Amino acid sequence: MNSPTLSRTAWLTVALLWPVAMLNYLDRQIFSTMKQSIMAGVPDIGNDARFGELMAVFLFVYGLFSPIGGYVADRFNRRWVIIGSLAVWSTVTFLTGHARTYEQLWWARALMGVSEACYIPAGLALLADFHAGGTRSRAIGIHQSGIYFGIILGGTGGLIADSSHGWGAAFTWFGLAGVIYAAVLVFFLKNAPRDEAAVGGDGNGSVWSSLRGLFGIGSFLLLVLYFTLPGMPGWVVKSWMPALLAETFHLGQGHAGVSATLWVTIASLGGVLLGGALSDRWMRRSQRGHIYISALGMVLCIPALFGIGYAPTLNVAIGFLILFGLGWGFFDTNNMPILCQIVPVRLRATGYGLMNMASITVGGFAVKKVGAMRDAGAPPSLIFGICAIAAAVAVALVLFIKPRPAESPLV
Repeated sequence: MNSPTLSRTAWLTVALLWPVAMLNYLDRQIFSTMKQSIMAGVPDIGNDARFGELMAVFLFVYGLFSPIGGYVADRFNRRWVIIGSLAVWSTVTFLTGHARTYEQLWWARALMGVSEACYIPAGLALLADFHAGGTRSRAIGIHQSGIYFGIILGGTGGLIADSSHGWGAAFTWFGLAGVIYAAVLVFFLKNAPRDEAAVGGDGNGSVWSSLRGLFGIGSFLLLVLYFTLPGMPGWVVKSWMPALLAETFHLGQGHAGVSATLWVTIASLGGVLLGGALSDRWMRRSQRGHIYISALGMVLCIPALFGIGYAPTLNVAIGFLILFGLGWGFFDTNNMPILCQIVPVRLRATGYGLMNMASITVGGFAVKKVGAMRDAGAPPSLIFGICAIAAAVAVALVLFIKPRPAESPLV
């Protein structure tokens, strides 16, 4: 099955999915960096707790629908799930820019959760179908770098909101761009050749048999917990860091948005690329290579989170954000590779969807709770101290995961 043509298609798939990953995360970040302008333009939002609800509803819906999107991608067609997800994303992004009430924004964020729930499980599973052996972590790391470019671009949202164009313009522009790119995918994105014996399996058409298959694997349950606990600090940093920096160090929303996203995201970008390369190299010597690099990343996040919470100056906070970003990149690039080591091919997207559901639900509660904590006057040291403890527990869990024998690579 290994051929130059298949290898080119495998890397072309990485290139084609990279912009989709970028757009997905641009939307998430740009919303939080425009907080002040959105609240001014939609007065009935009212307070931080209500704005936190807008960010949280996206996460709750995204988490709830992730297993559904994953199951559809496993059972039917990864390619069309990805294309359909982008089409819905583009429409909802455009409509978000024209929302003028809290209710309209609430429904837009909820529908955005549905669209993005279908992409990540299908996209990562498609990459895993093409890439195994010595290229999987690198391929996924390159794909995940698109996420961080999207976050960097989203970090400029405050600057767009402060301009004469206003906060709605960015959503309109990127929504239209997504429509155009969905048409590109129709022509160029392909499914990977799949081993029908591996994909079919007993009871492949049954939702319940898929769930029994996954939850009957002890290491999968550990991976779900490991993936979930870092969701607390991950989503708190993404959703609240611009506002926390603005309030703590008395910054404008443009300055705070760039400071909260640029350096940590550049570090995460370096982390997924370096972590992917190190992980693939370590896998040549040990089947636990993905696990060890992921655990190392989470170890780096622990002091970083404490440091962010207690930082006396903006520059110190940025320094710890850089350390957090590097560790998060190591973690992020290895989750799907670890999953592929413990579940069958036919359950990869469903398994990742379940992981997303657990992680994002917990992250959504954390994002909502931080809004209430901030209204009550809780200091950043308390918020990030709790997050650091969650990261420490996660490290202990991942080391107990037992990978199964390696599969045959396509490329």
